[in-house]
Amino acid sequence: MRLPFILFFLSICGLLLSGGRAQAAYAIEGDVVGAVARYTVKPKDTLYKIARQFDVGIVELLTANPDIDPWLPKKGTVLTLPTMHVLPAIRREGIVINLSELRLFYFFDPYTVMTFPIGIGKKGWPTPTGVTTVIKKRRQPVWIPPDSIRKENPDLPAFIPPGPDNPLGDYAMNLGWSGYLIHGTNRPYGVGRRSSHGCIRLYPEDIALLFSAVKEGTPVTVIDASYKLGWRHNILFLEVMPTQRQPGAVMENKKPELSDIPEVYGDVKQVAGLAAYIDWQAVRDAVIRRSGVPVAIATRIRAEQQ
Repeated sequence: MRLPFILFFLSICGLLLSGGRAQAAYAIEGDVVGAVARYTVKPKDTLYKIARQFDVGIVELLTANPDIDPWLPKKGTVLTLPTMHVLPAIRREGIVINLSELRLFYFFDPYTVMTFPIGIGKKGWPTPTGVTTVIKKRRQPVWIPPDSIRKENPDLPAFIPPGPDNPLGDYAMNLGWSGYLIHGTNRPYGVGRRSSHGCIRLYPEDIALLFSAVKEGTPVTVIDASYKLGWRHNILFLEVMPTQRQPGAVMENKKPELSDIPEVYGDVKQVAGLAAYIDWQAVRDAVIRRSGVPVAIATRIRAEQQ
């Protein structure tokens, strides 16, 4: 294990523990990081407060815990915290954003990954997919509303200086795509939702960590994967994200539409291979449920069991 990794990991963990927040940096082992946790609702809790406390998005938390009132969760209710993640099945380099997952991964080096919930483009303001880079980092950024947003709100000032009214928060990273940024926010309840004009927004405490770790020139890859498969030791996990319509239904406390993903089954068979037992019922349940929580769906068969 290299010294830079040790120093980075310890510094991040120290920040996280001092703030009482969930872990955001993980040592990479296999394709899955973190673990599902539980939390018992306390008086005056809201799901928005709990989501921020444990560094998950509000849609992630609601999808993992259906039929819970986000503003008035019943005291004593035991919640599932979606703090386990399958890593995206692409090159582990720089920043990787999965729009369907509403989550960002930053591969600090081959051994370490940080992950944070994000807000992305709302209907009519899509966040693009593809490959770009971080071209500029700005502390205490000034926000100059672009013409496209000014058409929506002509009363906006010519610029908004740093401070509590700035939509970019305290940190912003310009991408190679003109007009698109990774930044903080003065409206943290929009994190973990499709809530922006196309930019990627993070909780204020998360963008501070990411900003300090990322260098200009870092590659950024944006994908839109509705499911992910990955091994942890001898167990294969399937993580299926909500559809684009499902978050809206979840936010309105409605029952989301259930739908199948036919291509999942072939991918499961290919990734599992011949030397694994596949629980097809678990696969089907994960696809229909779309909880965003990784589910164990296959086990490698040891040689002595064959």
